[in-house]
Amino acid sequence: MRKIEAVIRPEKLPAVREALSKLGCPGISISDIKGHGKQKGLVQQFRGREYHIDLLPKVKIELVVNGDLKVDEIVKTIMENARTGEAGDGKIFIWPLEDVIRIRTGEKGAQAV
Repeated sequence: MRKIEAVIRPEKLPAVREALSKLGCPGISISDIKGHGKQKGLVQQFRGREYHIDLLPKVKIELVVNGDLKVDEIVKTIMENARTGEAGDGKIFIWPLEDVIRIRTGEKGAQAV
């Protein structure tokens, strides 16, 4: 099992969710987050003054997947639907998952996903 975490632009979330739904991803968690990468935020102007925005709004998507083939397909789908070609498109992290336990029934492993 693997856990996939993707940090993407908020405006790309509807397209990514729709594409993941078409793949048949049964469960997904979405969080609103703030952060910055190498670009260290933005400099904008308002009423003739410059101001620096250190933390930019992002969305974090989390999924648990059983099987390496599905992981590759999900990563490809997220990349295709979240990419703008500009700095700040986001990152995808893939973690090995040791175990999953369903609280309600006590099921473990792939059955709990």
